[in-house]
Order: sequence, then C-alpha cells, then structure tokens
Amino acid sequence: MTTRVVALTGSTGFIGSAALRALTEQGVRVRALVRSAPPQGGGGPVEWLTGDLTDAVSPARLCEGADVLVHLASRVGGSEEECEAVNSRGTEALMGAAVRAGVGRIVHLSTAAVYGAGPHRGIAVDGVPAVPVSAASRTRLAGERHAREAGAVVLRPGLVTGAGDRWVVPALEELVRRVPVLWDGGTARLSMVDVGDLARLIAALATAREAVAPGVHHASHPEPVRTGDLLAALAGYGVLPALPGPGQPWAACLRLLDEHRGRISERQFALVGQDHWYRSEDIWRLAQCPPGPGPLARLADAADWYRRRSAQG
Repeated sequence: MTTRVVALTGSTGFIGSAALRALTEQGVRVRALVRSAPPQGGGGPVEWLTGDLTDAVSPARLCEGADVLVHLASRVGGSEEECEAVNSRGTEALMGAAVRAGVGRIVHLSTAAVYGAGPHRGIAVDGVPAVPVSAASRTRLAGERHAREAGAVVLRPGLVTGAGDRWVVPALEELVRRVPVLWDGGTARLSMVDVGDLARLIAALATAREAVAPGVHHASHPEPVRTGDLLAALAGYGVLPALPGPGQPWAACLRLLDEHRGRISERQFALVGQDHWYRSEDIWRLAQCPPGPGPLARLADAADWYRRRSAQG
C-alpha cells in the first residue's frame, strides 16, 4: 500500500500527539481534525482541519480523499450525554463518512476498560463479557460497534504511561498518599503500554503494505507489569515515595482508601491494585511491529516529565 493521506482525530491529545509524531516521522501526509486553532508547527506534512466530530460536515471533510482513517479522539470525562455525543454518535458519523469516501483502512482506538470491573487474568479478546461501568467506557464500547461495522482494526490498550500521562501516574501519586502500604503485596498484574510504543503500533497499522484484517485486539505490551514493580520503578526515579513491604491484604487497603478521602474511587483503585491483564501478543505480530522493552523500561524517558508535573501540583 502507498499511503498518500492519513486522516487523524485526537491529534492534540496524549496518545494522538504521539501517533502524529510517529506518522510524520515516516513522511506520511496527515490531515488532522482539531476543534480550535491548530497548534504551532507539527513536525511534518500536516494539514490542519478545524472542526468537530459532532458537527454535520467535519467527518466528511476529514475523510474526503483519505487512504486511511486513524480515529483516536474520545471523551473520557463528563456526563453520559457528552460522552455519547463524541464517543458513540461522533464515531458513527465518522465511520459513515469513511465508508462513503472509500477510505481503505481504519484504525480505531478504544480501551480495555470496556470489560469493566476485574479482576481479569490473562484474558483473550472478549474472553469475558464487556460490562463497562463508566459513561466514557459505555459509550466507547458503543463506538467500537460502529467502527467494527465499518471494517476497522479496533485497539483496546490497558494503562498507557509516558510523557503527557495525566491519569495513570497522577492517580498512583494520590493513592500512595491515601493507602501508604504495598497494595495486596504488589502482586497484581497490569496490562500497560508506553505511549510511544502504542503510537508506533498505530502508525504501523496505518501504513503497512499489508493491512491487518478488521477485528478487535488488545494493544498493551505483551508482558504484564506487577504493581509492586511499577511502584518501585517510579520510586527509584523519584516520582513517587517508596511503599513499605510486605504490604496489606486488599480488604485492609480498601479500608485505608475509605478513611482518607480523595479523587480516586474504589473502582479506579482496583484498576491498578488488582489484576487487569489482557493478552496482547497478537497485534504486535500481525503488525510486524516490535513491542519494545516494556513500559517500565520506558519510564526513564518520562521520569523528568512526571517529576515536573508533580512539582507543579
């Protein structure tokens, strides 16, 4: 395949900006949809298109003449209606526009959070029912259905870390203050991926000569990360304080969480304190994209960013 134009949503977000860099570094021409004035620069052949997934004309304008659609935009907070407007109806409109425009390849970003509460241990794709518990996850699952109907490769990453992460490590920072013990011995296994590696995978799927067949894939690093190892690595880089071992059982951790109120809920605590591990080997092999050394090894590159963010409050 000779890729001439990649249509991209979410290009100014955490994952989308990394994907934009990965695409432009390959010399790919990108048409990026942004909701307001485009950012300065862009580092490559970027055509900025101002618009919104929820308006009547932007999806068609974005897809016209494109060879590939990479849909990374999503609403991760807000009301059910706000999430529905972007994640479900916006995706439906975009996928319809892509089909009408004859876009030959679609990559759609979802999330492993569509499975809902765990613990989940070594789960294959749809190995457990999808029972999302948040408005964002429910509407992203609805968006998946529209993408699958359009013939997309759908990616479900777990926790995504790296420079620009404003959820995973910031949540850990709060949790180690509220629950200052090693959670359940630090044995929980988590599906994680560094944002740069995920961006490489997205770019490979968008530009490879041979397309990966449509379907849903987990998109974390193939090797799960133990919570204790993650916390120790972050402590070693001075991002988080070290937690004393050997830890406390999960029930005791939940009592501590309840005693020290904060932003992170019990459900969100469980996402990092209990097993949430989804088998992710297949997509890296199919895309012929090496997964890299893993998210713990990549933390060295992001540690300065995390420390600066923490210092700024």
